[in-house]
Amino acid sequence: MADGLNRILGDSPGRVIVKLLVVSIVVGFIMSVLGFTPYDLIYGVRDFVVDLWRSGFAALGRVGDYLLIGAAVVIPAFIIIRLFSYRR
Repeated sequence: MADGLNRILGDSPGRVIVKLLVVSIVVGFIMSVLGFTPYDLIYGVRDFVVDLWRSGFAALGRVGDYLLIGAAVVIPAFIIIRLFSYRR
């Protein structure tokens, strides 16, 4: 069992815990110095996704506008062409 756990973690559980603690302290210190909090990261990711969502639908709205403008010309032209070819 211990050999399988060592293989999953990459080292003994005690050493992995110590490494994670040291890295957590270093990263926490750096984030504190730079003025970041975990909430800033979470809200930043959330805002990124929301902005991407909104701009994506705005792009789809523009595509819809292009579709309507094009359809205003293409569909009547198609109907006229079909009517003239129907009489043949």
